[in-house]
Amino acid sequence: MGVIDTNLEPVLNDAEFRMFTELLRRHCGLHFGPESRFVLEKRVARRLHALEIKSFASYHYLLRNARPGDDEFANLIDELTTNETYFLRERSQLRALVSEIFAEIRLERRMRTRGPISVWSAGCSSGEEPYSIVMLALEAGIDLKQELRVYASDISRKMLRKARQGEYRESSFRETEPQIRDKYFAEKDGVWRISDVVKQHVDFIHLNLVDRSRIALLGAMDVIVCRNVIIYFDVEGKRRVIETFHEKLRPGGHLLLGHAETLINLSNSFELRHLPRDLVYRKPSAGLIAPDPFQTAAADALMRVEGQRSGGS
Repeated sequence: MGVIDTNLEPVLNDAEFRMFTELLRRHCGLHFGPESRFVLEKRVARRLHALEIKSFASYHYLLRNARPGDDEFANLIDELTTNETYFLRERSQLRALVSEIFAEIRLERRMRTRGPISVWSAGCSSGEEPYSIVMLALEAGIDLKQELRVYASDISRKMLRKARQGEYRESSFRETEPQIRDKYFAEKDGVWRISDVVKQHVDFIHLNLVDRSRIALLGAMDVIVCRNVIIYFDVEGKRRVIETFHEKLRPGGHLLLGHAETLINLSNSFELRHLPRDLVYRKPSAGLIAPDPFQTAAADALMRVEGQRSGGS
């Protein structure tokens, strides 16, 4: 009789792969296609090792039957999410936000004596994005106590802990001038700690972008910044998130996506706005959306390509 090697690594079979992808899609909208199967298997296996669980099926059972408040799903999300970011990423867009969008809203608020600008950084990772917004606002002379509120959310509790701590290594400053870094950070033993002047103006919140009950706790927003996040969702998940953003934005509010992301074939509820520094989406303030020639042409081109693919298959 052969001896069974109990030290063999567990293997994720087809049925288990489908079980995990469906569970993740329902719980948090994360999409893992067949091309990501190896990544999913290796990262889930880390949790099996940590908990000394012998099979993927057993771990799936644990997740599916977890009690409310159980942190294991949060631990898994920490393993699965990629959090590559840095300060002042896609700077042209951030400058457009501060120098153009903020400037417009500030002028309108002064005329109507309304409250501060509300910004939501959705999928903030370790905090570089919301802190970058605050630093640029300070550089622009905005009175943050009176004129700006920045909220930042992420599904990863691990990343939120790092964001709240506000300590960063050299790799986070690849696009940051030394004078900006020296102004808003203090260095000790190779670690740069963000100044309380910046830190105090960001409220970090643990949020799942597909959990509408939790998102309902946020008030109406003037700007939502969600860059390089929805690329990890399937098409239906993307549409649900974009619909949520539309609901949370005030009329005339702006949505900023990553430069490689688009709403084409996802939503017709926004208009594409051409700013001198960048392209952004805006929730119409009244009436119907005026069709944007660029977006219409791009959508037509995509439809032609898809038609050619289906015709050739």
